[in-house]
Amino acid sequence: MAIFEKGDKVEVCSKEQGFLGSYYEATVINPIDGGEYQVQYKNLVTDDMSQQLIETVTAEELRPLPPLMKRPNEFWCTEEVDVFDNDGWWVGTVVGRQKKRYKVYFASCDQTLWFPIFKLRRHLNWCNGKWFSSNKRAAETQFEHLIIQKKANLSCQN
Repeated sequence: MAIFEKGDKVEVCSKEQGFLGSYYEATVINPIDGGEYQVQYKNLVTDDMSQQLIETVTAEELRPLPPLMKRPNEFWCTEEVDVFDNDGWWVGTVVGRQKKRYKVYFASCDQTLWFPIFKLRRHLNWCNGKWFSSNKRAAETQFEHLIIQKKANLSCQN
């Protein structure tokens, strides 16, 4: 479990019905005893729309912002992605493509929608304090890189 400090930029995983599988950017404004945090959302506002929403969440609902990565030129069918929509990032799977628009299936609501490429990012999982790619192709690329690196190191040792 991560420990966050005041001012840390985080994403909050929604546990609410209809919002499962979505992440919202926020800033920790106050760590609270017992593993809870008071956060202020970047894009969510109060019901009267007068200010940014402040909420108390558990540590299990928080993760750091994913690392900044170069936006890919394309995504593959069956690739797991995050789509920025309705003020948050929603986890989905690419199921189709037309030029630079992608058809994404969201299992959490059994819905398929089209999005421009600039609304997508590669999905990463936060586990035991580290980021991991859930995409087979990205993982294969990382694995191939490790094999090449290991071979290079072995050939240097001869």
